[in-house]
Amino acid sequence: MSVDVGARLRHLRDLHGLSQRALAKRAGVTNSTISLIESNQMNPSVGALKRILDGVPIGLSDFFALAPERPRRAFYAADELTEIGKGRISFRQVGESLFGRALQILRERYEPGADTGRVPLVHEGEEGGIVLSGRLEVTVDADRRILGPGDAYYFESRLPHRFRCVGAEPCEVVSACTPPTF
Repeated sequence: MSVDVGARLRHLRDLHGLSQRALAKRAGVTNSTISLIESNQMNPSVGALKRILDGVPIGLSDFFALAPERPRRAFYAADELTEIGKGRISFRQVGESLFGRALQILRERYEPGADTGRVPLVHEGEEGGIVLSGRLEVTVDADRRILGPGDAYYFESRLPHRFRCVGAEPCEVVSACTPPTF
């Protein structure tokens, strides 16, 4: 059985009301280190993880003994989705935490011209989505398409990918990612 250290660290940080920046400062590491670990793009050594956990503080054994509380809610009103995006792209997640979950569902909104960045996203898992409104340029590896309302995408997330709103109106998308590594 593998342990999702990133989700566990994010859950622990949320339990203690710490931002990534605050935990990084307490632990004496960079903010990007915490971000990379939580997104499972970096696997910390035991020593590095211990230094980070000392910033909470919590011991290694207690960290790995944390058991996720299974979400009991089945329904969420539109205003109960958790905003995890910033700026010109909004990512509204179903559920408060992904700890112990196998699937992430998002309602995404891209303002005209909004882009996930010049550096493509790469992470483990699979993702898919359906465009509800607007036009979305999706690049997966060397393949690029412009999708409109009703069009969809589905790909392995380890392939470099990027999203960009094209056109004059905002783009709305409903997407899912498994495991929840976004």
